Amino acid sequence: MADTDRITLAPAATALVVIDLQKGIVARPVEPHAAADVVANAARLADALRAKGGFVVWVTVTYAPDLRDALRPESDDPGWLRSGAPPADWAELVAETGARPGDHRLVKRQWGAFYGTELDLQLRRRGITTIVLCGISTCFGVESTARDAFERGYRQVFAEDAMAAMTAAQHQHTVGNIFPRLGRVRRTAEILAALA
Repeated sequence: MADTDRITLAPAATALVVIDLQKGIVARPVEPHAAADVVANAARLADALRAKGGFVVWVTVTYAPDLRDALRPESDDPGWLRSGAPPADWAELVAETGARPGDHRLVKRQWGAFYGTELDLQLRRRGITTIVLCGISTCFGVESTARDAFERGYRQVFAEDAMAAMTAAQHQHTVGNIFPRLGRVRRTAEILAALA
């Protein structure tokens, strides 16, 4: 790796923002990384950052039981819209995340984690300038959050092997074309080394 490829992270100014590693989403088939691997890598990042005094945010998406607060755009691909209320445990974080009581929990009502939530407020009050971002799905929740973070001036690092999408092509498009314009794309091991 060239020196220009190395990253450094100041843990006290860094937050790990993990998108939608919840039962109803982790249970779906994803590519190119298995959901279990995505969760394991996110847990490793959370443990490392937490141990160094960083801020860990677990984001989940859910809606009111009557789904009145769910977005329902007119679109050419309405198949992604759910009908009927999800199961009771749909929005619960999977236990394998290793989420701790001191971690921050955030509920969103759309793809991105900034709009309509307190995420920006919580990050700024803690002096966070860098976000390490991961989760499912790369091209929906993670990318939407990344675009919003970019517009708010956050430095970003994307944990490529701690995220996945419905298809490998969707994942690769975002990781190869969008994320390099918004921040640095790295593997979990490289991010852990930057925290060491």
